[in-house]
Amino acid sequence: MSLGLGPAQALETAFPPGTEQTAMRLERLGSYGLPIGPWSDGSMLTRKTEGRIEQTSWRIPAPDLGTLDLLAPLRSALLADGWRLMFECETLECGGFDFRYSTQVLPEPGMHVDLGDFRFLSARKGTAPAEEHLSLLVSRSTGAGAGYVQMIRVGPPDQAEQVPTPSTKNFMALAPPPSPATTEPDIATALERGSLVLDGLEFASGAADTPRGADAALASLAAYLAAHPDRTLALVGHTDASGSLDTNIALSKRRAEAVRTRLIKDHAIAPARIVALGAGFMAPRDSNLTDAGRARNRRVEAMLTSTR
Repeated sequence: MSLGLGPAQALETAFPPGTEQTAMRLERLGSYGLPIGPWSDGSMLTRKTEGRIEQTSWRIPAPDLGTLDLLAPLRSALLADGWRLMFECETLECGGFDFRYSTQVLPEPGMHVDLGDFRFLSARKGTAPAEEHLSLLVSRSTGAGAGYVQMIRVGPPDQAEQVPTPSTKNFMALAPPPSPATTEPDIATALERGSLVLDGLEFASGAADTPRGADAALASLAAYLAAHPDRTLALVGHTDASGSLDTNIALSKRRAEAVRTRLIKDHAIAPARIVALGAGFMAPRDSNLTDAGRARNRRVEAMLTSTR
């Protein structure tokens, strides 16, 4: 199953001329806390969705359009495509600052959110086990004269990525886990379309050391770099929402630096080809309201900085 083609195409029919895609992040199998209610009394109602996740953002040349002008044609396109609305809100009724920082948002400059002017909706389509979920976040930058749209879509994993359930009948038929070499095409696709979450990099709260469980992910990433010697990479660290922003920015950069050190020392990648950056808690991929969500937010992602 190809993720993103349906709703992305539906949205593109409603975009005005000059709209450009600014960022994309793919996760082959993950979970997303889909907001289905506002932030209120210290929490936000979410639905846990699991599957293949695509997060995409666009920049719209819209000096004279408000957020409702931007959202209305996109909402209509989704409804025409068979999506059913679950929740919709605008800035303060969403929960303002708290809502914005309790849901996933791609980092600047790919996605910009004005904390005083944004709109959000969540929707679903189909029925289990093939049900899909989607969210749209719309905002604008007055200074840049542009609107911004982010779509997060969660759909069923590709058939090859589904994990079979062991039984006495099929135990001997289960295939071994893929080697780093077999995952190379997926890594190339994710890197070249947006960014790649490095599987296995699970950090304890407040810690920046890299667990050895990341060996396979780093070996695959190193293999990609070896096969593309002209390309450079940024490693971006992330944290959960515990603590101040400044503290988490510093911690997330140390996490990225730990991964950079591993690639340089263990895989002989030239230091000049990798830079380490930190985004703190500003781009969560799961809810910060649960232990599991916070653990998923403590991560490092890889993104190409090459332009060719």
